[in-house]
Amino acid sequence: MRAVVQRVKEAFVIVDGKEVGRIQRGLCLLVGVAQDDTEEDADYLCEKVANLRIFEDETSKFNLSLMDVGGEVLVISNFTVMGDARKGRRPNFMFAAEKEKAERLYNYFVEKLKQKVRKVECGVFQAHMEVSILNDGPVTVLLDSKKIF
Repeated sequence: MRAVVQRVKEAFVIVDGKEVGRIQRGLCLLVGVAQDDTEEDADYLCEKVANLRIFEDETSKFNLSLMDVGGEVLVISNFTVMGDARKGRRPNFMFAAEKEKAERLYNYFVEKLKQKVRKVECGVFQAHMEVSILNDGPVTVLLDSKKIF
């Protein structure tokens, strides 16, 4: 399971012209599920997201986590983060999970995150979405439950 994690001042997502999720200070996550992912991968990613210290303390050091600052999360399903573009000019998505498995693990991840974070908003699984963020920093981190990076 992978996530592109972006620290934001605010973020929102629109589907079919309607806003379906909005957060203030926190994290915007683009989440992809791999074929071989399990609930353990989702648990790992959830813990990492909730406790990743990418918020600044009073000395401007990255010492605070989402939990520490009471931040919010916008989770966007995005199979393209599973893309492999090492060869050729078109990304290969052969490692992305099939729809049913991806949706199940994505929903599991969101529910686990809701147990830890005060506000979690989401896009619509497999929908075309317009995601707007006001990146804070910018701070962007890549996470992978298989610890590839």
